[in-house]
Amino acid sequence: MRSYFKRFQVKFKRRRQVKTDYRARVRLINQDKNKYNTPKYRYAVRFINKDITAQIISATIAGDIVLASAYAHELPHYGLKVGLTNYATAYCTRLLLARRVLKKLEMDEEYQGNVDPSGEDYFVEPGESRSPFRALLDGALDGGLDSGKRFAGFDKDEKSLDVDVHRKCIYGGHVATYMNTLMEDEPEKYQTHFSNYIKAGFEPDNLEEIYKKVHVAIRADPSPKKSKKQQPKEHKRYNIKKLTYDERKLRSPHFSHKSQAEI
Repeated sequence: MRSYFKRFQVKFKRRRQVKTDYRARVRLINQDKNKYNTPKYRYAVRFINKDITAQIISATIAGDIVLASAYAHELPHYGLKVGLTNYATAYCTRLLLARRVLKKLEMDEEYQGNVDPSGEDYFVEPGESRSPFRALLDGALDGGLDSGKRFAGFDKDEKSLDVDVHRKCIYGGHVATYMNTLMEDEPEKYQTHFSNYIKAGFEPDNLEEIYKKVHVAIRADPSPKKSKKQQPKEHKRYNIKKLTYDERKLRSPHFSHKSQAEI
């Protein structure tokens, strides 16, 4: 057994943390040698309990480089203050990233994407001067990136997309349905479960209009907003400040020039 443990090789840190699938990563970042140093971009979307992160990333020997990123916690700037982890919000986040990338690459005027998403499959046609930026997921596709996969309303067995279901999820229809159900069956639970929606003035009947306004606001100005939070005037210090020799000498009542001379 000792010889076995001597030969044991510890796995990579992110593999031990169950964060990176290196088998999948190799297939995502491998680039053809005849393309030399051309970046191979991939679309990374991560969901956590309170936020959604969408990024366009390329891999280099020195490390990954993020071309652009968008977060669900940015959406309050565009009028969406609640429900920052549902499907409709994920669509808005990916739409924000798509428009942000195209604006950064100065392609936003040429590729407008699907301005009025109806839930139908949408493909970005190549423009006259530049080809579309390629990535994945439907929010980015309607924003003007190129993709070919669907999630909400897509039947894997029949390999067909239910347009009505897809459109309903894009505009928060599934949330509105659940809100109506709770209002009828469990009013008390509705008051607690959707308390933030009620405070913000979000009702089942106006959810679609709210999401449409958010889409318009994102297209109007997808650039990142600077934080308005003011810097603290005085930084908190949690450890004791290290004193100099002279400061310690003045501070100590048992230490003086006289006692030092006597010593």
